Amino acid sequence: MATTSYPDASPRKKKIAATPAAPARRDPTGSGAPDGAAPAGACTAYLSPGDLAVTAAEPEFARQFGLSADEICGYCLLDLLRSPAPARLRQRFTVLSSGHGRGFTERVMARDGDGRDVPADVTATAVRNPSGEIAGVVVFLRRPEDTMSGGPVLSALDAQVLEGVASGESTVQMASRLYLSRQGIEYRVGQMLRRFDAPNRPALVARAHALGMFAAGQWPPRVRAERVRS
Repeated sequence: MATTSYPDASPRKKKIAATPAAPARRDPTGSGAPDGAAPAGACTAYLSPGDLAVTAAEPEFARQFGLSADEICGYCLLDLLRSPAPARLRQRFTVLSSGHGRGFTERVMARDGDGRDVPADVTATAVRNPSGEIAGVVVFLRRPEDTMSGGPVLSALDAQVLEGVASGESTVQMASRLYLSRQGIEYRVGQMLRRFDAPNRPALVARAHALGMFAAGQWPPRVRAERVRS
């Protein structure tokens, strides 16, 4: 799967002057928030419309990529984000910068404070000057609540299913052990795939490990007690 790279892998930076924040306007994404006003829990950056280079950013936004607010200026945002569909993300930014598209939200990968990749939602909106021309792009980066809190809290049954997946049990084996139908197991696994933003079972286990869901040094894997709803 093709991805873009973080700046320490292939930096492409050029010095440009910072652009001041644009005045608040109605949000074209339809979320009800004005342009320039970040959604709850989001951090903000401003981009030049042509090359999508960062012209200004909040310190928290820059920290998602291991940079300071000054260091991040000049980087192309597309070189900072990891996307499961980089061509689509580039196309959406291109359409938005040309003035022919509305704002959008896309799931990407950012970093947490420990340098681990975590899913995040990037929302982009275009800012127009008084003459109606595109003056810049405002980007909000927000991590889902599950990743901000260290991982989701599961029901006792879902925790047992996740443990079974992590230990390599088949659907039939888990159904027999937990006294559920195969359809019931598949349903719960499917729910967790969506919740953990994972495309398949191996990715689900990897995401759960990355979020610290499992107790260290235990086999078969056991979900940590604080991650099981009492």
